[in-house]
Amino acid sequence: MRIEMRPLESHAEYRALEQLQREVWDLPEVEIVPDHVLLTAQKNGGLVLGAFEVAPGGESGRLVGFVFGFPGLAPGGRLKHCSHMAGVAPAYQNQNLGYRLKLAQREHVLAQGIDLITWTFDPLESRNAALNFHKLGSICRTYLRDLYGSMRDALNVDLPSDRFEVEWRIASPHVAGRLRGEGSSSWLAGLQPERARLVNPPAPGDPPRPAPATLPLEGERLLIQIPANFQALKAADMGLARAWRLHTRELFEAALGLGYVVTDLLYESGQSYYLLEKEGTP
Repeated sequence: MRIEMRPLESHAEYRALEQLQREVWDLPEVEIVPDHVLLTAQKNGGLVLGAFEVAPGGESGRLVGFVFGFPGLAPGGRLKHCSHMAGVAPAYQNQNLGYRLKLAQREHVLAQGIDLITWTFDPLESRNAALNFHKLGSICRTYLRDLYGSMRDALNVDLPSDRFEVEWRIASPHVAGRLRGEGSSSWLAGLQPERARLVNPPAPGDPPRPAPATLPLEGERLLIQIPANFQALKAADMGLARAWRLHTRELFEAALGLGYVVTDLLYESGQSYYLLEKEGTP
């Protein structure tokens, strides 16, 4: 089935996006962004972009993915696009649709004369991190502790809602290179131990547990390990999931405070590692 990317147009499509939010996140009704807010944002410089199935005759069919954002101001008054929500129907996940939606969002925002998109996500969600950093070329300088307070959706319940705020500098050479498939290797062999040291080797066990002690945060590059599948970990052991939240919170806050920037998510042998680099590291 062919997929078409375009802004939402009809009232029925905005209503379909309300339902898609329920499917993706199992949201209670109070958490649904309603159709009138989505429509108003789009009519006033925002973007509500949908991924639609296309029937053999060329007609748009079911809405199966979306990204929603609006203009905002970065510190200092710089104009940016705030990407608030992005989701893909369960049956269409792991098919590169999220990546295609972000590329279409980038084209739209560039056409508005804006070169910065920001959004937040859970730093322990390895799959999202791989998209945001490794494929799209975003970076992160900001860790937000318990940003949304106690959340009510099924994916985030019972954990502090810590978030990375990522910066996607969509006109930069760094992003252009990542979109061409250039940049950091997916493999760790070229980074350890000479170029980047793993500062939190986990305690033995399955699933892995946070390191009982961490190494000093020093050097031009660091690696910080996170669980490879945080949703499975939460389902199996919420206490261990909380331990990973607090362990990585301490490390990320300390590293970002020392001038490191999150630049990549590397995956090898079933394990996930963030790469952090000092600002200006070649």
